[in-house]
Amino acid sequence: MSGMEGCSQPLFTFGVIADIQYADIDDGFNFKRTRKRYYKSSLRLLRNALESWESAPVKPTFILQLGDIIDGFNKKYDASHRALETVMKEFDSCPASVHHVWGNHEFYNFSRESLLHSTLNSTTSSDRGERPPTGDIYAYHFCPVPGFRFVLLDAYDVSLLGREESSEQYQQAMTLLKEHNSNEDLNQPPASYGLVQRFVKFNGGFSKEQLDWLERVLMQADEAHERVTVLSHLPVHPDSTDPICLAWNYDQLLSILRSHSSVVCFMAGHDHEGGYHRDSQSGVHYLTLEGVIETPPDRNAFGTVSVYPDRMILKGCGRISDRELLFP
Repeated sequence: MSGMEGCSQPLFTFGVIADIQYADIDDGFNFKRTRKRYYKSSLRLLRNALESWESAPVKPTFILQLGDIIDGFNKKYDASHRALETVMKEFDSCPASVHHVWGNHEFYNFSRESLLHSTLNSTTSSDRGERPPTGDIYAYHFCPVPGFRFVLLDAYDVSLLGREESSEQYQQAMTLLKEHNSNEDLNQPPASYGLVQRFVKFNGGFSKEQLDWLERVLMQADEAHERVTVLSHLPVHPDSTDPICLAWNYDQLLSILRSHSSVVCFMAGHDHEGGYHRDSQSGVHYLTLEGVIETPPDRNAFGTVSVYPDRMILKGCGRISDRELLFP
């Protein structure tokens, strides 16, 4: 089998969408005021995606929502719960189960404790695998069909966002940021160029506990000869994103992913421009999805992935490009 045409029936399909960032406010701009953001129409674009998946000849087995489901501006207008309710009402019509990743905008609107007790906590289903020992790390894995596993990671495990100031994770995050970023406003990137720009408040990192857990999950997947796709709101490969969007300790995570033959793909959001890179060392695909929030109302930004024994084929809609992701 070669090329993206003429493939037989897939083993399963799934939908993917990132950075909806809905808010019932007028259009605005990004942090640097260089790109427009369409807060209200993001709901219509989500609806377009859901209608497409509902009408597809092969219904998706599940949907990956890669984080930032509502915008941080909702907090300013005391509209966080109302906005989330509005978006989740759209998902009520979804033809499949939805796996929600947590991004920085989740933590702008809600505490970690609130999120754990909200509809954005996807760990409650009985088919989720063993989670990290610490209960408030939002990470889990699931197996949609034999031979394939998906691992969802908590990119704000170590962060100033969603963590109490007295917590060890908050203190680690503050120490790390102050070491690399001398700005009074820690959302402003360091004056230095290059990868050091990732040390900003709206990013985060993975604790040693979570990385150790991931290592164990991937070791088991290696032994079972599974194909593993890993998910996070933050990208972890420098060539798949703008440096300002990288996870703080991306290098530690990359080292783990490269050491396990089971890993085939890593998917993220956060960088609304999107990105893609295939790692020459491991053959793993690093895919960053374009964000709905910066997609004009007359376009779309979602994808449907068909999974075969030797590849995944992404059929993009609107800003999302078609891609053939051959397994290493």
